[in-house]
Amino acid sequence: MKPIHVFVLAALWPLAAAAQTGAEAVSSEAPGADAPAPFAPVAATEVTLDSLLYLRRPVVVFADSPNDPNYLRQMELLAQNYPALAERDVILVTDTTPNPASEWRRKLRPRGFGLVLMDKDLKPVIRKPLPWEVREIVAAIDKFPLRRQEMLERNPAGR
Repeated sequence: MKPIHVFVLAALWPLAAAAQTGAEAVSSEAPGADAPAPFAPVAATEVTLDSLLYLRRPVVVFADSPNDPNYLRQMELLAQNYPALAERDVILVTDTTPNPASEWRRKLRPRGFGLVLMDKDLKPVIRKPLPWEVREIVAAIDKFPLRRQEMLERNPAGR
């Protein structure tokens, strides 16, 4: 390669890199980009059970009113560590309207405040009548059979 070609290439290299990062920035701002949605609670009326089968792990928080002190405390505790829940494919479903009964209420039949941990097969595994710390929820989820299988698939050397 001639010395002049090296100088031209060296001069144009930063411009090519800037153009590429500029194109990536424009494409990520475009509507419909594949940016992950932020983790947040979802109302029970916005999601159906069937749409989550083997895709997400529901953690359902029930209350008879959005002003229930146990409900407010539970939501406060959950908000402290959303990333740990998102890492475990959790979808946080909330239901604070007993009438009319949602699909979630008809299946799980809560009485007053309740926290229900479900596995990806949509079977309720743990029910709690009082608020639970995220640390306890995460530890319980990590003991689920499907979660253990997921962890072994991600890290086969961990057997």
